[in-house]
Amino acid sequence: MSARIVHPADFAEPGAPLAELPGHVSSGRLERVLRRGEFAVTAELSPPDSADPQDVYNRAAAFDGWVDSINATDGSGANCHMSSVAICALLTRVGYSPILQISCRDHNRIAIQGNVLGAAAMGVCNVLCLTGDGVQSGDHPEAKPVFDLDSISLLAVIKRMRDEQRFLSGRRITSPPRLFLGAAENPFAPPCDFRPLRLAKKVEAGAQFIQTQYCFDVPMLRDFMAKVREMGLDRQCFILAGVGPLPSARTARWMRANVPGVHIPDSVIARLEGAADQRAEGKRLCIDIIREVREIPGIAGVHVMAYRQEEYVAEIVHDSGILEGRAPWRRDLNGPSAPPG
Repeated sequence: MSARIVHPADFAEPGAPLAELPGHVSSGRLERVLRRGEFAVTAELSPPDSADPQDVYNRAAAFDGWVDSINATDGSGANCHMSSVAICALLTRVGYSPILQISCRDHNRIAIQGNVLGAAAMGVCNVLCLTGDGVQSGDHPEAKPVFDLDSISLLAVIKRMRDEQRFLSGRRITSPPRLFLGAAENPFAPPCDFRPLRLAKKVEAGAQFIQTQYCFDVPMLRDFMAKVREMGLDRQCFILAGVGPLPSARTARWMRANVPGVHIPDSVIARLEGAADQRAEGKRLCIDIIREVREIPGIAGVHVMAYRQEEYVAEIVHDSGILEGRAPWRRDLNGPSAPPG
């Protein structure tokens, strides 16, 4: 379906229960924020190596009042952590709006479709479909990769479950999942001319929002978005630019060499090396990038990835000014939750 902006009058009054609205496929806050034309902010929760639910709540608390939705990663980097479905279950229990990440590396079509139904039953409204990194990059290189589906075919499978009420096998689903479908894209990986074409395939398969790889090269993102606009894709999906603080030049060099798909220009590393406080400069760099990408036509929000630096997300979002006085939902431990965002 086309991801066009709807009129604010279509939205429920503050405090009203969340429900599907005309033109919507989910009842989630992220879809509401994007469709009413506000600049959305999402963030990534680093999953704990723990079975204690409080570890999840403590990490999510850093985002209270600053983000519209929280990504629950699915074995990111091919490393083992608490499962994304479990994290989403915990987050929805207390009112957060999570994005369930699904990596095709670890699940076959039977497990994926079951997880989608289970997550939707627990109140998850957003799914990010990923192919996934190879197992050789993680802490279990001897694991057997699955890759029964890829990100594009996974989008098509979940879209069919939602819109046609059928499993991939053709068997009917009695109550379909109401989900806002997302995918990832990397405007910075060669061949760059292919990236808008791949985005078009994901949109055709069902992607309604896109979160990009880290952006440290704004001119490259501008070139990508120019091609996206020429193809009309900015009118069919919401694109959130991936951003994040770099704690040091050393970390930047390591990421460039070891994290698949990450592109960091020499100028960025030089800026960090020239700073007296590299961590503070990394935050300033992130804020500068957010302000720049905010002005690119077709960018609908940012996805903040602050691995092991979640405590800086609030400061980065605040200092960038992108919320413009808007206050996303926050967990209120002393009373009723704030109205849906």
